[in-house]
Amino acid sequence: MSTNALTSLIDSFVDYLAAEKGYSDHTCRAYARDLKDFLAYFTANSADPQIEGDNREAETETGDFCIEHVSALMIRSYLGLLYRQKIKKTSVARKLSAIRSFFSYLEKHRVISENPASMVLTPKQDKPVPNYLTVDDMFRLIESVKDDTLSGKRNRAILEILYSTGIRVSELVGLDVEDIDFEARVVRVLGKGSIERIVPIGRKAVKAVRLYREALYGNSASTPDIWKGPLFLNKNGGRLTERSVARMLEQTARAAGLTVPVSPHDLRHTFATHLLDAGLDLRMVQELLGHKKLSTTQKYTHVSIDRLMAAYDGAHPRK
Repeated sequence: MSTNALTSLIDSFVDYLAAEKGYSDHTCRAYARDLKDFLAYFTANSADPQIEGDNREAETETGDFCIEHVSALMIRSYLGLLYRQKIKKTSVARKLSAIRSFFSYLEKHRVISENPASMVLTPKQDKPVPNYLTVDDMFRLIESVKDDTLSGKRNRAILEILYSTGIRVSELVGLDVEDIDFEARVVRVLGKGSIERIVPIGRKAVKAVRLYREALYGNSASTPDIWKGPLFLNKNGGRLTERSVARMLEQTARAAGLTVPVSPHDLRHTFATHLLDAGLDLRMVQELLGHKKLSTTQKYTHVSIDRLMAAYDGAHPRK
């Protein structure tokens, strides 16, 4: 199979992920990149007996790569290379997930007879503690943004919404004004897999959004209707990007005197941690975050447990 044919298969698979599975552009790009790296490695090394195993026909007479002869041994050798390059376990697991999904797709469409990646175990993952801000630091971060300019009003509204709702930054930049019910104080969010959910939004966040949109309407002749279109705009009147939000947050955190970098996802961690600390049920937090599995939400319980243990150790007479 030629390199062009392999690339075409990957492109078809990525189109399938977007159209049928509802994967985001970011995820589709990551899968395409991982798969092309994987196939490039074996196209270059398929004659190596160390990775060939018993599949001596992995390379055809023309030098083309035969995808039918990719084996579990080959995939494991690729993962070994990634480990030797000191790639993070989470990244290795993501790459293996892309490979496994791709070969499953090829098996389903009868391009190959079986999925070799199904026999390769996912590497055991470390469980890092999510980064989060204390309540005091979160309030300091938000209140450090001066809302006496249009950009200040916008940035203040962004931080208020991220902390008030716990939505992902991709969900934030995808919001239209019509997605917010200002009276009922709820937001319609389009999450992963194009799954829609409704989340509450606090009064302070609603007020901040109103102030921003009113200022935008008064300062932008290109905005014909204050309550339509993308919720957050860049200086050119286009929809704000995820990178712009991350950059703004980095600058705001430094200006607020916070000693650690802060990302939009850290605010999502902060939202979940503060709700659990306040006693909200874990399943309710799962619903708010839009997690399919409860186990994904459980990583946030570390904070409550740590504080519970600290209180226990300080109070129990026989600790």
